[in-house]
Amino acid sequence: MTPDFILLLVCGAVAGGFINGLAGFGTALFALGFWLQIMPAPQAVAIVVIVSTLSGLQGVWIVRTDIRARMGRLLLFLLPAVIGVPLGVELLSWIDSRTLKVTIAAFMLLFGGFFTVRRTLPKFTRPTPVLDAGVGFLGGVLGGAASLSGALPTMWCAMRPWSKQETRAVLQPFNVIILCLTAILLALRGEYTPQTLLFLAVALPVTMLSAQLGIYVFKRLSDLQFRRLLIAMMFLSGALLMLRELF
Repeated sequence: MTPDFILLLVCGAVAGGFINGLAGFGTALFALGFWLQIMPAPQAVAIVVIVSTLSGLQGVWIVRTDIRARMGRLLLFLLPAVIGVPLGVELLSWIDSRTLKVTIAAFMLLFGGFFTVRRTLPKFTRPTPVLDAGVGFLGGVLGGAASLSGALPTMWCAMRPWSKQETRAVLQPFNVIILCLTAILLALRGEYTPQTLLFLAVALPVTMLSAQLGIYVFKRLSDLQFRRLLIAMMFLSGALLMLRELF
């Protein structure tokens, strides 16, 4: 590993870990922007699903009581997502690094735009089990293909009248379980080579420490501050990544 390689590997781990601790999702959105510059897409995704899962467990612990109280709500998203994961893993074989980077940048800009106008969008106060299941299934597909399992569920949950704790009680365990399943399927496909495990050994400790920093910030933000910080981080990172790839 060259110094430039190590720098990008560590930067991706710091960015991905912090956003996971802060928001309960988004490791792939931030980490892959760095890692896809230095390794093939299947290898980068294989690493990010492991660090996302393990760093996400820290966030699951802080909302464990809320998860137990909302298990039925979680399962509406989770069970269909399990079906979608194998489809996403198969799709990963057909995606090149540049396409994946542009897709991730587009999702980040979409996230930022969505949260900016969220207050003007309709709120869904009634149960919507069919829509929940559909969003969960697509989250599973995106999780298997690019470890982006939280992208669509996050936007959907943001349109519900839930607090940040309630939202996290769905998103955090959803992401951890789907990405853990993705990691198992990738392992069965032989993606965890000795080289990949070496890169993972460097990235994982950095990610875990950065996630702790993100959790620290999360606990001290109001709902409004949390939303504004999320918007700023998504817009800035997405715009920089898109500009780098297109120009």
